[in-house]
Amino acid sequence: MSPPRESLFAGVFARGKTAAEVDDRAWLQAMLDFEAALARAGAREGLLPAEAAETIAAACRAELFDVGHLGRDAAASGNPVVPLLRALRTELSEDAAAHLHRGATSQDVLDTAAMLVARRALVPLLDDAGAAAAACARLAESHRDSVVIGRTLLQQALPLTFALKASQWLVGIDEAREQLAAVANGVLAVQLGGAVGTLAALDGEGLAVAAELARELELGEPTLPWHAVRVRPAMLAGALSVLAGALGKVARDVTLLAQGEVGEARPRKGGGSSTMPHKRNPVAAVSTLACAQRVPGLVATIHAAMVQEHERAAGAWQAEWETFSELLRLVGAEAAWAREMLETLEVDPGRMRSNLDAAGDLVMAEGVATALAAHLGRGRAHELVEAAARRAGEEGRPLRDVLAELPDAAEHLGPEGLDAALDPEAYLGAASELVERALAAHRKTLDHQEPT
Repeated sequence: MSPPRESLFAGVFARGKTAAEVDDRAWLQAMLDFEAALARAGAREGLLPAEAAETIAAACRAELFDVGHLGRDAAASGNPVVPLLRALRTELSEDAAAHLHRGATSQDVLDTAAMLVARRALVPLLDDAGAAAAACARLAESHRDSVVIGRTLLQQALPLTFALKASQWLVGIDEAREQLAAVANGVLAVQLGGAVGTLAALDGEGLAVAAELARELELGEPTLPWHAVRVRPAMLAGALSVLAGALGKVARDVTLLAQGEVGEARPRKGGGSSTMPHKRNPVAAVSTLACAQRVPGLVATIHAAMVQEHERAAGAWQAEWETFSELLRLVGAEAAWAREMLETLEVDPGRMRSNLDAAGDLVMAEGVATALAAHLGRGRAHELVEAAARRAGEEGRPLRDVLAELPDAAEHLGPEGLDAALDPEAYLGAASELVERALAAHRKTLDHQEPT
């Protein structure tokens, strides 16, 4: 058997354990697992001798075959199943070979193999995503009192706690991970239809064989063969892309927080530069983003392949094969990178406070407007504070000083009221309660996210 191919970019785009579950050998073994399970299912329904089925199953080992050779020979038939069956028959007795692949077609093999590959790949993928979520939960627990400036449209906005920011990351990952696990549990199913989906070559035992095949492979039993209705791969691709987006959002935040001018969080492990010795690049966050950037195009290919002709597509189904592997590999690598990024993230509450103080009291304008609204009405209070903030900015003065000169503000709030309205820690709203809700929801997700 040929050794696995090494990739120049594997360190970035094939990180973690998912990559090994979607490589050529994994696909080959999944295809062979289909043939072994089909033989055993057929034997249980009396379509072939049990001895022949076990002989077939014993020969269905990936190490007996050369992946590169099978790939080259696939050019003649347009898929690798035909050369695989030819090679597999040479490992069998004449009697056993006569029963190989009975009632199936190449698409049955590849579609079911795709489901097996996905199920196996999702184990380390979901594990890494779960570890990333757990790291978010620990950050939320540890930074309940760390106040940070919020930023909207990349501009300084209002204060929040870092715990709430980490909780937002947590909920995004948890919800995406839970959806992916649920979709996988619902769509990972065998495909057995024969030439056009009628199971005609199985002598009236097609439905029974399909049910046995599903049990043998521990996959779902679909209502009908789904060879030309590509809802299952499309749903799985969509759920993978949602997780990729949730992880990518966290990585984007981390790259922004790690900027030298911000410095509110940084990776404990950083990468160097080929020319600048001082650099400490957030490699895990950058690599997470690189993986996330590639996912939407792959999902678009899978979704475009849903439009298929009659009972087997001419090109669309074939376009799914490598795309599906690449999608699983990239989201798996992204989850592994995100796990490292979050497990090694160092948060600097002192720098957060320093940046908040440096922003001045202008960022608390909404707090003043809220306090004044009880006396002046919301519209009038907003106009007054907006004008005061504009003046403070133009004159380079603290907002408090400008407000103290305005009769309405001075009369209704007074010095103590102004100080209270301008205190960032007094204007955190329900941040603490929201963090608790996120952590409680996280605890509920821990027991029911793995695909079964």
